[in-house]
Amino acid sequence: MAPKFGTSGLRGLSTELTDDLCASYAGAFVSQHAHDGRVFIARDKRDSSPRIAAAVARGAAQQGLSVVDCGVVPTPAMAGAALRAGTLSIMVTGSHIPADRNGLKFYTSKGEFTKADEAPLAQAVATWTVQDAVADVDRTSGPKETYVARYVDGLPEKALAGRRVGVWLHSSAAGEVLPTILEGLGATVVSLGASDSFVPVDTEAVDAPTRKMLTDWVREHRLDALVSTDGDADRPLFIDDLGRVVPGDILGPITARWCGADEVVTTVSANTLVDLMQAFSGVSRTKIGSPYVISEMEARMAAGVTRVAGYEPNGGFLLGWDVARDGVEVPALMTRDAVLPIVVPLVVAAEAGAKVSDLLAGFPERRTATDRLQDIPREVSLEIVEMILSGDTSVLPDGLGTVISTDTTDGVRLCFDSGRVVHIRPSGNAPELRCYVEADSDAAATEVLATALAKLRCAVA
Repeated sequence: MAPKFGTSGLRGLSTELTDDLCASYAGAFVSQHAHDGRVFIARDKRDSSPRIAAAVARGAAQQGLSVVDCGVVPTPAMAGAALRAGTLSIMVTGSHIPADRNGLKFYTSKGEFTKADEAPLAQAVATWTVQDAVADVDRTSGPKETYVARYVDGLPEKALAGRRVGVWLHSSAAGEVLPTILEGLGATVVSLGASDSFVPVDTEAVDAPTRKMLTDWVREHRLDALVSTDGDADRPLFIDDLGRVVPGDILGPITARWCGADEVVTTVSANTLVDLMQAFSGVSRTKIGSPYVISEMEARMAAGVTRVAGYEPNGGFLLGWDVARDGVEVPALMTRDAVLPIVVPLVVAAEAGAKVSDLLAGFPERRTATDRLQDIPREVSLEIVEMILSGDTSVLPDGLGTVISTDTTDGVRLCFDSGRVVHIRPSGNAPELRCYVEADSDAAATEVLATALAKLRCAVA
């Protein structure tokens, strides 16, 4: 499978992401967008990432740009630094997809690469001629240090004093910053599960063995919470004091409310809890992918809404304005971030003198469960969606009730009169068929999801 654009960046098998191809993408990208003579480059911890990063640097150098090498840092740390500098950046990462794959995330001087930018870049790459070039490289820890300061200086001093927080390090770029941030806010940090080999962590689809491992760690180490991220640290993973995974579309509304958002933008697949909270004057929904969320956020801000936040069910959070509270300030960051939706729920619980599980108990009873079938060709996934749209619901669990609404913004999302929701869509960046379920309890959502996946598995066999 040749590398192609998904919901967020170019993705493909690392063997297909050859040095010349990556250099071509980098060279063509920097030739098409304004810059200050530099490009920021960072990477995740995949085995193929250093090689690809070197090829990206060579491609940028062909266009005369120097390289600011950020090393292994979270994507939002690199992107935020480049945005402040008013120049371009490229992250070498496959995010949460398997270790044999990788990818490139592009950022212009104005923010995330848009869907409209993809076709012109692909066309330029098709005719690009790679030339030998040696990059002028400036290795810096500045973006990492600024990123840490965003939270340590931007949230109340010692806000997490007395809290015991575990960090599942695995192979995430968050391991470079997250323990330091939590300790800087006063928490006692227990670092767990560091891995020398890359671990693909999908924060929307945590399998049963991993959930058990995380729950056991919470109990064994008497943790108030256990946190982690995906590979490039722009999607959070949050486990509460009872060992339960807290989905990103619950972390998002909690974080947005603490920030004081007037409106929020999320995806069509997000938990309807955000509507039931009645905490925001407007809730907008988009196709799945941060470029769509950002586009709608920008539209709302252009319409005069000054405090707009965005989030995805994977937990990535976008902040559209500088949040000032208690004499400190969290700067805006218009790219997907994992750390704010990790630390804010911890701070909210600490301020209330409560456990995270107590905090969650105060929200409307809407719970989600998500998983996917892997190695499913996109065309097969699209056939399943068309089957459902044609009225054939044999691939869905029995007993859901009558369909009261159908949303085709991204795949097919069915709402039933039982209050349950089932959403089926092809992944935008991997050969996967994703299933999202919403119900009035964790148990019900999990049961419907398991049945749906079993029936979908039979349908694609």
